[in-house]
Order: sequence, then C-alpha cells, then structure tokens
Amino acid sequence: MKYKHIVIQKFGGPENLLLTEDELLEPRANEVRIKVLAAGVSFADIFMRKGVHPESWNLGRTPFTPGWDVIGIVDKLGEKVSTLQIGQMVAALPIVGGYAEFIFLPSNELVPVPSGLDHAEAVSLVLNYITAYQMLHRCAHIKPSESILINGGAAGGVGTALLQLGKLASLKKMYGTVSYEKNDIVSNLGGIPIDYKSVDLVQEIINLTIHDDHGKQGVDVVLDGIGGKSLKSSYEILRSGGRLVAYGGTPTTDLEYWLMMFTLNLVPDKKEFMLYSIQTLKRLKPDWFHEDLILLLNLLKQEKIKPIIAAKMPLNEAAQAHELLASCSVRGKIVLICND
Repeated sequence: MKYKHIVIQKFGGPENLLLTEDELLEPRANEVRIKVLAAGVSFADIFMRKGVHPESWNLGRTPFTPGWDVIGIVDKLGEKVSTLQIGQMVAALPIVGGYAEFIFLPSNELVPVPSGLDHAEAVSLVLNYITAYQMLHRCAHIKPSESILINGGAAGGVGTALLQLGKLASLKKMYGTVSYEKNDIVSNLGGIPIDYKSVDLVQEIINLTIHDDHGKQGVDVVLDGIGGKSLKSSYEILRSGGRLVAYGGTPTTDLEYWLMMFTLNLVPDKKEFMLYSIQTLKRLKPDWFHEDLILLLNLLKQEKIKPIIAAKMPLNEAAQAHELLASCSVRGKIVLICND
C-alpha cells in the first residue's frame, strides 16, 4: 500500500514542495501509525522550507516532509503500545512530517482529542493556541485587569488565539497591530486595533493609555511576533514591571539583533524580556505541553474558544497554501486536509 506526502526536495521557494508517493510501512515497537486528518500551515513551515529555521538547521538536510502540527486517527499500534486504541483521535506537534496522509510517532508524543471536534479547529490549538496560552500563562504570568499589546499578526492564527485567551483571562485592555482592512477581526474579538502603517506605535500606545491607572502609560505585556528592531519599540511600550515576550519572528543572525536583546536585559527598570519557543519549552517541560493542550481541547469542546479558519486546502495544494500565508492576507489559520 502506498501513501502520499509532501517532500521539500531542496531549500527554497514553494515550488520545492512536491507531492510524492511511498510505500506505507509498519510502526516500530513504540510507535503509532497515524492517519492524518488535518495538518496546520504556519510561518514555521515556511522558514523550514527556506532552510532558515533553527529546526531546519538541526535537521541539516533535504529531502524531508514539513508539517509542525497534526490531528489524526490511530491507524496501527506498535507491539509495545498499550495506552491508545485503533480509531482514537489524537493530536501531536511533530515539527516535521505533518504534510502527509500518514505519520509515525512515538506513543508518548500523542495527546487524546475529545470526540466530536472539528479537525481543522482542533489542529489550530496544537501550535497556535499552545503558543498563545503558554506565552500568557507560562511566560508572562498574566493577571486579570492587566493590559497586553500583540505586536505583529494580531489577525493571524496566534494573534486571534491571544485575543480569545486574553478575554477568558479577564484582561483589562488588549491592543493589536494590524493592517486597516483587518481591524474588524481584532475588534470582534474584544481588542483595540492599531493600524501599524499609519501611526507611530510607541506614541499611539502612550496616547491610548495615558488616562489608564492613574496616568501609568504603556501596557503590562507585549507579545512581539516580529522580532529584530521591532523589539526596541515593544520594550519602550512597557510600563515599569512589564514583560516583553518575543516569539516566532523571522530567524536572523544579525549581530545588531542579538546585541539589542542582550542590552534590553541590562536596563535596570524592572522590565523583563524573554524569548518563547514552543519546541524548546516542550522539550524542557513535556508535561506542560500535554496539560495545556488537554485544557485547550476542553475549552474548544465547551465552545469557550473558536479558532478562525482562513482556508481548508487539500494536501496537493501545499505550495499554494504557503503562497497564501506568505501574502499576509490571511485571517486565522490555514489547514491542509490530508485525508477525506
């Protein structure tokens, strides 16, 4: 029996995403063969395709199958696996291998998914909502009545997750930078949109917060998804005691970027700066990933969160999905449907 998967033949553009057929193998003793229902499409996948993501540096070679986040059904168990059942729905963050009809993963990497959930909505939690939840609660330790700024991609997959989870956490104010045509996405989720193309961000936040909390200007937490020189303005926007969490920015080896991050930590103003990496935290604290994903899946089941799906596309349109995401016109999450 053969199965289809996307292969990156060499680092570069979306034209290097090729649909390939291979023989379907048997799972090894501690593995589970998963029939993939949905795989998320993310900027991390694009960076992997270009060969500029740290995980692609670790991989160090092509060809490989991309795909960070998946939802699927247990298709076959390795002989030593006893904790799962065939037909059970599961979630995983494999980092590579998700753009496929089948994927093989160790049993301890899988998180059970409650029945009845939409596959596309469920897969949105694995990367985007985990990222948002852990930045808010594991890194920034957000408190009710605090304020946040989402600097970059407030209408995207992680940005909309931050807004929904921020509202659940009873945040006082949520600001999000976004292009004018996407203002409604931020507003509808309880945030205050800021058109980054037409205003000076630092001055705009000062103007918006000058009458808050007895004249304290700025916000308590900034989630910066841009990186690079954006971090300087994000840091300036913080109140004393504020926290800046940087995530998902374009990977770079620019010396100025790294020196700036080092300098920020030397400023004695009670502000904190931290880098968030979902895969690093998962490796250091695997129990947190499992706990947080189970919590989020239950919130989805209870209809307390609702991922925004920008598009559902078949596996053979992976290249078009990358082009669509890179166009920055997307509202929410793009999902590849890998099996009917």
